[in-house]
Amino acid sequence: MLAALTGAGLSAAAGLNAFIPLVLVGVFARFTEFIQLPAHLEWLQSWPAIIISLALLVAELILDKIPGVDHVNDLIQTAVRPVVGGVIFAATAASTVVDQSNFWQDNPLIAGLVGAVVALATHVAKAASRPAVNATTGGTGAPLASFAEDAIAVGLVLVAIFVPVLVVFVFLFMGIAVYRIVTTGRRRRRHREMRQAEERMERESHEAEGGMVAWWRSKWREPRRLSRSARHAWIEGKDGGTPTPQTPPSSQSPPTTQSPQTTQSAQTTQSPQPTQSPRTPQSP
Repeated sequence: MLAALTGAGLSAAAGLNAFIPLVLVGVFARFTEFIQLPAHLEWLQSWPAIIISLALLVAELILDKIPGVDHVNDLIQTAVRPVVGGVIFAATAASTVVDQSNFWQDNPLIAGLVGAVVALATHVAKAASRPAVNATTGGTGAPLASFAEDAIAVGLVLVAIFVPVLVVFVFLFMGIAVYRIVTTGRRRRRHREMRQAEERMERESHEAEGGMVAWWRSKWREPRRLSRSARHAWIEGKDGGTPTPQTPPSSQSPPTTQSPQTTQSAQTTQSPQPTQSPRTPQSP
């Protein structure tokens, strides 16, 4: 039982970050007696394996904290984390020193399958919660969520190695946290969509009633609402005469257009004619 809890804890940590349990298991197996790797998995404590795991861990820590890039990283890690989880679960046969059970050591294939399933389930939960975090925080919460996941992975590895009984409580905490994050993200997204729809409907109704609109809406939308004849008259007035103000179709009175000739004739009609003084007759 303790061996299964240790393996499950390490596999779940691999579902959060595949290389944290690899590095810690290799270091503990090489320098301490807490982990005794089976013969076919002793390569995990070799220096090349530890160095490569450290390099991949650094890359994982950087990429997983960039919004947008973390989704691509999760897609790539979908194939990596279950494999690492299976290997880590099989490597925890050393915990048989605690409970004196050789089942997992005698059945490495079953241990690998169980570890892969646990790691894949944890990875799916992580990948489902990350979009909710990004949506509710505008992408700013991705680094904080990544730091929290790394801290949980480190703590889960230590708990699985030293106090495997507490792995059950860690699993309960992780399940509640993922559920809360996903449901809260969906609720906030629906609330934001409803608020945007209400604001759009209020704006459209206000414009339909002939109310004032924002300057940038009137600047870009009003010229499109003018009829073809009104635009033609406005262009002619701009080229040869004084343009007449055009009212948008939303107002009650229809737009009236005046040609430049009419405007000029009206101006000449209204302007007073100069009076001429009568000529005095000249004497012969």
